[in-house]
Amino acid sequence: MKTKTFALLALPAIALLAACTSSKPTRPVAVDASKAALPTMERIALAANSCWFKSKDKDFRGYSLAPELNSFTGRPRILVVPARNPASRPLLVVQAQGNPARVETFGPMMGESHGGRIAADVNRWASGQSGCQ
Repeated sequence: MKTKTFALLALPAIALLAACTSSKPTRPVAVDASKAALPTMERIALAANSCWFKSKDKDFRGYSLAPELNSFTGRPRILVVPARNPASRPLLVVQAQGNPARVETFGPMMGESHGGRIAADVNRWASGQSGCQ
């Protein structure tokens, strides 16, 4: 008897829920993953390594690149450190967070004569462009 009562009460509830569902299947939300923090910083790290260090750029002699892309804080970053003392405090930090990525660049190198160039390079690479200038 209890089963019949439960079935009689459940039937209208199921019908009501069925009437409320959408007839169209929902589609996944499109997210441009290339604008997230990690892909943005990967792009910046590759370009910085190529344009600043492998090209033997005079402004970056004596420095080395220390990428920290697998950050557990959600802020992948690259560091520019003295080549002879890589454990010392970074002279330049470029980091990103969020989707779309918000890129920050800071450190003592930004106050030097080539700080404007660093900012322009990072902004260009963050926007998806590549290449050296």
